[in-house]
Parts: sequence; structure tokens; C-alpha cells
Amino acid sequence: MMAGEMVSSSIPWLTLSIFFPILSGLIVLMWGRSDRPDFTRWLALTGAAISFLVTIPLYIGFNGDTAAMQFVEKAMWIEAFPVYYHLGVDGISLWFVLLTAFVTILVVLASWQSITTRVAQYMAAFLIMSGLMVGVFAAIDGLLFYIFFEATLIPMYIIIGVWGGPNRVYAAFKFFLYTLLGSLLTLIAFIYLWQVSGTFDILAWHNTPLGHQAQILIFLALLAAFAVKVPMWPVHTWLPDAHPEAPTAGSMVLAAIMLKLGAYGFLRFSLPITPDASTELSWLMITLSLIAVIYIGLVAMVQKDMKKLVAYSSIAHMGFVTLGFFIFNMIGAEGAIMQMISHGFVSAAMFYCIGVLYDRMHTHEIADFGGVVNRMPKFVTFFVLFSMANAGLPGTSGFIGEFTVILGAVEYDFWIGLLAATALILGASYSLWMLKRVAYGPVANAAVDKLQDINSREFLVLGLMAIAVLFMGVYPKPFTDVMHVSVQALLDHIAISKL
Repeated sequence: MMAGEMVSSSIPWLTLSIFFPILSGLIVLMWGRSDRPDFTRWLALTGAAISFLVTIPLYIGFNGDTAAMQFVEKAMWIEAFPVYYHLGVDGISLWFVLLTAFVTILVVLASWQSITTRVAQYMAAFLIMSGLMVGVFAAIDGLLFYIFFEATLIPMYIIIGVWGGPNRVYAAFKFFLYTLLGSLLTLIAFIYLWQVSGTFDILAWHNTPLGHQAQILIFLALLAAFAVKVPMWPVHTWLPDAHPEAPTAGSMVLAAIMLKLGAYGFLRFSLPITPDASTELSWLMITLSLIAVIYIGLVAMVQKDMKKLVAYSSIAHMGFVTLGFFIFNMIGAEGAIMQMISHGFVSAAMFYCIGVLYDRMHTHEIADFGGVVNRMPKFVTFFVLFSMANAGLPGTSGFIGEFTVILGAVEYDFWIGLLAATALILGASYSLWMLKRVAYGPVANAAVDKLQDINSREFLVLGLMAIAVLFMGVYPKPFTDVMHVSVQALLDHIAISKL
């Protein structure tokens, strides 16, 4: 077994991490009242805060010296197949459980005043989705993973479709159909693996011998779901449509967490289950990743809508993630995971900054702004920081992931590393272009002249994300220490398969 011996826990921390936010969401649905929206918001915030607190023991009690699954829980669920309620985390998945719970608190705070209709349903959707996403990262049974993976679509579809912009129905349908259709091929792959191995245990699948043709077909079936979710070029077109229509908190979760579900799928399924196919088709993955990094970066530069610009920049940044996975060295793989975590902080912060402006001006169009710093100096301070992190400025988390992946790419092939490095120039170009036109210069119009600077709640949300971005950028060791042994075990597993 690639992950080694599993380590269980006397307290079901993972079950609590999954089902406490779901239960909190149901409580908000039942007790939240339209005539008492503040009570509903505080109820949701309490549920999100406690949901985050129950994930803390996972980090405190985690042993970074082993690649084994930890905090393992296993119980029979469907005896006929058999399917187990089987949970566990390793150094690869742990940070994403914590990130999901942390972002959920920010999402509740970010929606405090902007959502005034169906507040209980809105907050409940995010809490339930938080638990489902934690389930994706914690599941080590294939069918359980698939159920969580697909179930996350439902609350996000509702969030975009009900609380989104004028074209919300189109955006919600496109988001749902793209991700659902890709996942159906993954289900077929899972059923085939169950027939071959006699189990849905993901860790057993890692050691299931598969022929060359079977590996290729399974890899392509998994790619259909995970590439859409990342999203990789050319199946990325749903994202620039979804982000402008989604409410601010929807964009934050979509960029910070949901895109990571696809990238995580490559780490948990594609690479360890089909190592030969992953190696053989690495040229395809590297090519698609470089197209995302370079071409999509150029597309971001010509956007007139801030949300679309940041959406395209997310695709470019996630191109670094898939590039890091498929160059098969330690630097690249760890850099890719660091980029996933960093992107969770930075993208959520960028979309929240845009949301702060939208709450005041009701527009995302760059041309409608100008000179914001003259009226909102506190806000622009944060906006500059997050824009610089989005561009990969040293000292921020954005630099750590991108630079490490570039180092790994240079070690793999100098020219691939050089092409990847162009993203630093492109990222600086579109980030600074947007920042200059939105924040600086004279006050552009009467609407900008009436802007009020951020309040204490907005300052708190932006401050928490700023601390995360700067801490990770200055001191990434706690992040790498957790993942190092698990990443090494994955790479060793791939290397052994080549022998």
C-alpha cells in the first residue's frame, strides 16, 4: 500500500469536520428567520467557526514523519459491494481540509451585508457545501469520494442560480453540465477498478496491477472530470462565465476550494493508480498546462471585467499546479501543492476585494472605476497586497508556489521552465494593469467620489487573508513539513512502477 500503515484516532475528527458544518447548515435552515437576518448570520458564523475549530486537532495531532493515512475511520456502509465509510488524511490532503473550513468563515463574514434575501438558505448552502468538500479530501473509498465530489455541485449550482447576476441561470447550467458530464466517465473508471480489484478502497487501487491499455483509458476517463474541475484549457470556458454571475462568496469558494478538487483528484487517483499512463502522457499534460499559463495569461490581459480577469488568472495559476504534478520531481510537486494552498488565499482575497467594490458601485467593469485610492485608502492597501500576491511578488504566498514549480520545471527541462517563467511577467502585467486603472489616478466619476472606505468587518476579512498570504510567503516551512513525506511516497510509487 503506497501510503503505508493507517493510523486511526479515538475521536472521529474527520466525521466531525464533515458533518458538523452540514448539521450547522441544516440548523440554519430550520432556525434561521427572514425577519431576523442578523440572528441567522450569527448562527451561521457560529457554525462555521466551530467547524473550523474541529479541524485544528487534525493539524496538531498530525505526524509529518509518515506517509500513512491518519485519523482513519472505517465502517461498513453498503455490504453487498462492499462499500465502506472510510476516511483518512495524509500530508497531501490535510491542508485542504483546514483551508476549506477557514474559507467558510470568511465566506459567512463576506456575505454579512451583501445578501439580504433568503439569508438562511444562502448561509446553509455554504455550510453544507463546506462539509461536502471536506468529505472529498477525506474520503479513501472510491464510491464515497464520488458521492461527495458530485454532491458539491448542488449547493454551488443553487448559489449561482438563485443569488447570481443577470445571466445566472445560463452560468449555473453551464457549470453544472460541464462538471457532471466529465464526472460520468470517472464513475465508469471507478466501476472498472472495482471489478478488477474487488474493492472501492482507493489505497488498494494504488497497488492494483493494470495493463497498458487499461491505464491509458482510465487516465483519460479521470482526466475528463479533473481537467474540467481544475479547469484546464480547453475545458475552462465555464469558469469565466460562472465567476461574473456568482455572488462574491460564491466566487471565493469556487476559486479557493472547488478548483482544488480537480487538482487533488490527479494526486489521489491519476498519478498513483495509473503511473505508467501518467508518465507516458505527461507531454500532453505539460503542453496543456503551458497553454493555460501563457495563452490564458494573455487572455486575462485584455479583459474589461475585473471578475473575468481574475477568473482567467485563476486558470493560469492552476496551470502551474498541473505542470508541477507532471514533471515528476519533488520540487515541482511540492511547489504545485503550495500553489494550490496559496491560490486558495489569494483568489479568495481578490474576489472579495472586487465584491467590496461591487457592493458600493454595483459593477465589475474596470472602466467604471479610477482613483479609488483617494476615497478608500485602507481598501487599496489590501488590494495592492493581494494584486502583488496574484502577480507572484516575493514575500507573498503567490511567489512561493510559482517560483518552486518553475525551479522544478527547469530541473526537468530548461525550456519548459523558461516558458513557465513567462507567467511571472504576464501575471504582473494584468494585475498591475487592473490595479492602475481601478485604484490610481484622479477620481474618475461621481460614483467613485461617493465611495466609503472599508468598515471593521471588511477590514477583519481582508486582514485575515492578508495574514495568511504574508505568513505563507515569509515562512512556508509549516506547509512543506506536513506534505513532504507523503509527496515523496507518491513520487517513489511512480518511480517503482517504471522499473
